[in-house]
Amino acid sequence: MCRERADKCGLDKEKDVPGAEGYEPDGEESGGAYTGFAKCYDLFMDNIPYQEWAEYVRKLLIKRGIRDGLVLELGCGTGAFTELFAAFGYDMIGVDSSAEMLERAVEKKEQSGADILYLLQDMREFELYGTVRAVVSICDSINYIVNSRELVKVFSLVNNYLDPGGVFIFDLKTPFYFEQVVGDQVIAEHRSKGSLIWENLYYEEEQVNEYDLTMFLKRADGLYEKYTETHLQRAYEIKKIRELLEEAGLKFEAAFDAFTENQPHDMSERVYIVAREYKKQEKYVSEVTI
Repeated sequence: MCRERADKCGLDKEKDVPGAEGYEPDGEESGGAYTGFAKCYDLFMDNIPYQEWAEYVRKLLIKRGIRDGLVLELGCGTGAFTELFAAFGYDMIGVDSSAEMLERAVEKKEQSGADILYLLQDMREFELYGTVRAVVSICDSINYIVNSRELVKVFSLVNNYLDPGGVFIFDLKTPFYFEQVVGDQVIAEHRSKGSLIWENLYYEEEQVNEYDLTMFLKRADGLYEKYTETHLQRAYEIKKIRELLEEAGLKFEAAFDAFTENQPHDMSERVYIVAREYKKQEKYVSEVTI
């Protein structure tokens, strides 16, 4: 079944398919930018408590001395969180690889009047004009980077663009979530403007979850238009994330069970990771004390 879908994911059918001998997730298959799903993303994400999630991240930032200033959001999507952080008083930059998602983010920006800079860039190759006080990535965007070497690239870029002592906060769906909550499950949702069928196929050995999305969106003439997409996410152990952060030059600071400040546990479905830039900070302190 997965070999038949390989072309959609941009994979080599003989090697780069979960379950195939010698498989290692390829950077180019990372998640896949939302296209058709962008048309109905906000419609089917109406159960996400964006305000609550944003306030939790804001609390983590404030505890680390970041109450204002430039903040970058990686994988900003349609700008739901970006808008909230702008309302908190942060100067926001949003990066996403989906033009369709950013179109909707810009529409929200025009309605709210928020001063947000949106950039159509892949988080594995993003570029900024200068550094920022903090980088955030919410709604499991990091899980879409299914190749660990590509994830090091992301972390290295974050490290490069953080101010001395800057903070990086991101969330992850856990192996428990993929194995026990959605793995090999079919989920169907219906709204007045459309329906979504969400099929999951979890490859336990590779810790990769394949999402096959089928959407039926209601048109103005009353008929429904069908869209299909395939996405991949990878489950990462916290230990592995710590190793990759440190390899990229960042300092792992903490891991929390989502929306708490408690340690993650075996049944945590989502975790938040806090890391810091420290080498530029150490150099600055050293120069000041000389």
